[in-house]
Amino acid sequence: MNAVAHGSGMTIREAVPADRDELVEIWLRSVRETHAFLTENDIHALLPLVRQELRGEDLELWVLTSEDGTSIGFMGLSIAKVEALFLDPDHRRRGGGRMLLDHARRRKGALAVDVNEQNPEAVRFYEALGFTIIGRSPVDDAGRPFPVLHMQQHPAQEPRRD
Repeated sequence: MNAVAHGSGMTIREAVPADRDELVEIWLRSVRETHAFLTENDIHALLPLVRQELRGEDLELWVLTSEDGTSIGFMGLSIAKVEALFLDPDHRRRGGGRMLLDHARRRKGALAVDVNEQNPEAVRFYEALGFTIIGRSPVDDAGRPFPVLHMQQHPAQEPRRD
């Protein structure tokens, strides 16, 4: 299995089918913590779609694990686009998100991501890592009323280290 260690004790490894249920649980905890604009009904409506995406073949999935091997986050890539990046709320702000994106950039080059406009903390996170807003959609890709910011990381840009 492909794994990348980090000085913080965290490791990134490729996801395996047995990870899927745990990744769904991480998604649920993360979304409930960071997506205040979603109601519990919205989350339950999205859950089958998330399960389907995490079981699909189109997404390259990477799992972030703690020193003891516990899954604490994950990232899904489609070519050079970050389709998902979620961390367990107890492990946010410890460098795991940056580590996942650095891993993706080393593999894919400059990245793109769509971010919910109503999640300003995520927008700031991506901006701090060298992404800029290149467009906006008033609805998400399924037509739901959640505006999305389209962000791009430029190859020559180095992330800010603040």
